[in-house]
Amino acid sequence: MDKTQEDAAQPPAIIDLEASGFGRGSYPIEVGFALEDRQVHSFLIRPAQSWTHWSEEAEKIHGISRAQLQEHGLNPREIALKMNELLAGKTLYSDAWSFDSSWIGRLFDEAELIQRFRIETVNKLLNEAQMEAWHDTKQHLWDELNVGRHRAANDVKVLQETFLRVTQS
Repeated sequence: MDKTQEDAAQPPAIIDLEASGFGRGSYPIEVGFALEDRQVHSFLIRPAQSWTHWSEEAEKIHGISRAQLQEHGLNPREIALKMNELLAGKTLYSDAWSFDSSWIGRLFDEAELIQRFRIETVNKLLNEAQMEAWHDTKQHLWDELNVGRHRAANDVKVLQETFLRVTQS
């Protein structure tokens, strides 16, 4: 495999977050990212004391309870430090950029740290035909892989594979 083929087979770093809800006042409760080498990291986030918003509808979707976050989550500063250590200088891509970048901003604000990586929309890497194929390809992969949705670690794996399929077809 030559260098060009090797680069084409390597997916971009992908990030995904789950949150306490969908609207104003929502905050991140889980972050996952898959690096270019497909290594996946995922962390539950213990809510800061001032983070009180909670949506039962969102909990039904992601299946993460407040009790799980209290018991197994790390505090926002611990996660922000880990993310900066693992992601410094990188650009990660999201298929829900406006939500994910907002929730990462909230995490780093709470941690009182400067974010040392960037988040961009995955659309910047895709042409029009690839963007049109994105949703159906992702849906097909969910069915094919039969893994739980709306958990950050699973989502980033599916998003990376979606990227590879739409860009290599």
